[in-house]
Amino acid sequence: MDLAQYIDHTLLKPEATVNDVMRLCREAAENRFAAVCINPGYVDLAAHLLAGTEVKVATVIGFPLGATLTSVKVSETQEAVMRKADELDMVIHIGAAKAGAWEAVTDDIRAVVKAAEDKIVKVIIETCLLSEEEKKRACQAVLDSGAHFVKTSTGFAGGGATEEDVRLLRAIAGDRIKVKASGGIRNRQQAECMIAAGADRLGTSAGVAIVKS
Repeated sequence: MDLAQYIDHTLLKPEATVNDVMRLCREAAENRFAAVCINPGYVDLAAHLLAGTEVKVATVIGFPLGATLTSVKVSETQEAVMRKADELDMVIHIGAAKAGAWEAVTDDIRAVVKAAEDKIVKVIIETCLLSEEEKKRACQAVLDSGAHFVKTSTGFAGGGATEEDVRLLRAIAGDRIKVKASGGIRNRQQAECMIAAGADRLGTSAGVAIVKS
C-alpha cells in the first residue's frame, strides 16, 4: 500500500509560520503526498513551492466552525481558486445541521461547489458533534450538493476520525463520492485501519512519521 498517496499533509495551527509552511511543502514533495492542506493565507506560497510537482494544494473554507455566512464561504472559495488552490475543504453549517435545517446545509455546500468551479470540494461534517442519524443526513446533504468528498472532522472540535464513522460514511456514500478521514491519525496502524474502513484520503499532520514507520 502506497500510504503517501492517501495523505493530505496538514498544517492548520493558527501559529504556523511561513517557515513551517515551507517545510510542510518540502516534505510533501519529497514524500509525494496527495496534497498539502493549509490555511488560506498560505495558498499563494504553497502553490508556488509545489509548482511542477504532483502534490495538490488544499485549503480550508469556513474553518473551523462552519458558522460564517454562505456568501463569505463563497468569497473565500473564489479567492482560494484565484490563488491556485486545487482543493477546498469546507465546514458545513453545524448549527443548521443540529437544528435539522438540512435544506440550508445543502444549499450552503452547493454554493461553495459552484464557486469552486471544477476544483475538488471536501465537506467536513464534524462527526464528533453529530448523532448517528445526523451523520447520515449530513452525508446525504453532501451527496445532494455535488461535492466530491465527505470528511469526518476539523480536528478542532474535541474529536477526530473513527473507524466506525468512516464505515458509516462509506456505506452511505457508496461509490458516488469519496471519504476523507481526518483528526487524530498519528501512526501507520491507524492510517491503515482508516483505509480498510473505507477512507480514500487521510488528513494528518503526522504524514512523514506514518510513511517512514
